[in-house]
Amino acid sequence: MKLRLIIFVICGLTLTACKKDDPKEPTNANLIVKIKFDSTLPRLDNFGQPATVPPEHSTQSPVIHSMSAHYIELAPNAYTPLESGEIIYVGDETTVGGSKAVDFSKAAIVGNDEVMVVIPLFTIAPGTYEWLRVSLTYQNGDIQFREFGANYTGRLASFVGFNTYITSHQVDQQTVTVNGNKSQGYWAFETLGFMFEGDAGATTVPNPLADTSPIPPGSCVVTGEFPGGFTITGEETSDIILNMNFSTNESFEWYDVNQDGFYEPNAGDYVVDMGLRGLYPTVEK
Repeated sequence: MKLRLIIFVICGLTLTACKKDDPKEPTNANLIVKIKFDSTLPRLDNFGQPATVPPEHSTQSPVIHSMSAHYIELAPNAYTPLESGEIIYVGDETTVGGSKAVDFSKAAIVGNDEVMVVIPLFTIAPGTYEWLRVSLTYQNGDIQFREFGANYTGRLASFVGFNTYITSHQVDQQTVTVNGNKSQGYWAFETLGFMFEGDAGATTVPNPLADTSPIPPGSCVVTGEFPGGFTITGEETSDIILNMNFSTNESFEWYDVNQDGFYEPNAGDYVVDMGLRGLYPTVEK
């Protein structure tokens, strides 16, 4: 009887020890990534510094309706090279148009304060992250302009990604057929039943880490700092909301021929910049 009791106790201890060594079951907690637009946030330049407007240029803050991002990365510190941090999202790509490009037909296009993507937290490496990197692809919003003395509103669709394969895209009421790759700066403008297309030639991409962690030319990886850092323990049981707050402060910029502060294409004004002017991430737990 004593022998049986000893064997039972040993087996019980063995099973208990094995159970303690089992890996923890992943929780159902998620990182909920949302996009927000804010025209009151600081207006930055390519180096993440306060930006000034050249004397011959004019600007306005567009009303952004929707946007798309292609890549999201959490960077531990200011010296983390691009793509060496924790990459938590990459959109679909294609080579149908020749070179590698973002597949616009599969891009997640979302409006202000809407959810872009939901990521299970157990798939993200635990750690403290000081910076957020987001590669932007597309934005769609309203622009004010003047023609022959009258003021109007038009809808601008701008493609700011490194390269985007577009079959077609809807600007406002009308659809533009492309069936090819478009490099950073391509735009289409719809107003009064007319459609115009062009190339801004430049897109501001604020990166406060330009000295320690630069981004390749032609990319649109906007970088922003987490206030106080963002820590993931790997033991979260509740969802976390990551707000990607983008500055639209005077983000539409044009060469103003007659220096009157109105965007007047008919007078010879032309777009020179339409990049978002800063990224300010916040976290809600």
